[in-house]
Amino acid sequence: MTLTRKMTHVTAGLAGAVFLAGALSAQARELSVSTVLSDAFPWGQAAEKWADLVEERSEGELTLRVYPNSQLVSGDQTREFSAMRSGLIDAAVGSTINWSPQVPELNLFSLPFLLPDEAAVDAVTGGAAGEQVFAAIESRGVVPLAWGENGFRQLSNSRGPVDEPGDLDGLKIRVVGSPLFQDTFSALDADPTQMSWTDAQPALTTGAVDGQENPLSVFDVARIDQVGQEYLTLWNYMNDPLIFAVNQSVWQSLSEEHQTLLRETAEEAGAWEIAMTREEESERLAAIQERGVTVTKLTDDQYQRFVDATQSVYEKWVPRIGEGLVEDAREAVESR
Repeated sequence: MTLTRKMTHVTAGLAGAVFLAGALSAQARELSVSTVLSDAFPWGQAAEKWADLVEERSEGELTLRVYPNSQLVSGDQTREFSAMRSGLIDAAVGSTINWSPQVPELNLFSLPFLLPDEAAVDAVTGGAAGEQVFAAIESRGVVPLAWGENGFRQLSNSRGPVDEPGDLDGLKIRVVGSPLFQDTFSALDADPTQMSWTDAQPALTTGAVDGQENPLSVFDVARIDQVGQEYLTLWNYMNDPLIFAVNQSVWQSLSEEHQTLLRETAEEAGAWEIAMTREEESERLAAIQERGVTVTKLTDDQYQRFVDATQSVYEKWVPRIGEGLVEDAREAVESR
């Protein structure tokens, strides 16, 4: 072979290698995943678990980059669903509370005292009501893949034990930016005050706000007892399921293989996070009590008094959520 021909073969080989590397690079795809909390919390750990499973099983062809602390929406967690629907965010592990302004059906989970225990949550998310909720999300340009769990939201305050509705009379309670939360605490004669968590912490410290409501995982990891919250009531007044989801256009652009991979890994990550969150509840509660927090557990009669006191909320919100959906959820809870 002449020198000229050898050089031609070498050049062609290099060009082929560069083309192959470029083709492989073009096949690799990264999707952005938004989440409100970091991996210090189970919520953030759910997103990281999803990303790890996808990277491992796609062998690098598909990766998920997690952006915690709502940084893709400048800290405004209520904008997350809209940003995902419009394509500014590829995917998210999001809260039913935060997405409810855009998907009214998600207010189902915020109805006070609808879901008394974990079995009730599973019956609703795993049944006809859960299917209707997923259909409502998909009709708005987002593909839901799996459930996770932020947990039951419990009540804390700096004034004293709360074991009946009258104990909330006049207490300023920090709530999330949802009208349903405003209505619930107003029905209990409290003074609901909507503010971001960034604003809530100094307000709790100074006593400008008396109390707040959050899952035990948040109370524990964020050390909410250190901002004057000395009294905690376990009342399971609402549960906040998490949802793994992907923008519809992004979903349709993926191969069938990658769609299956995303769904299966989301389901696995969700099941893992739900189990972990529930298993850690007793340990977290013990740690909170060891730090000097007074914990009140409601009796059945005390619980029922709160249920009765918030019935007006149902009259207002069931038509907005959908009577059929709420009825399916109630049937699931009763048959659990």
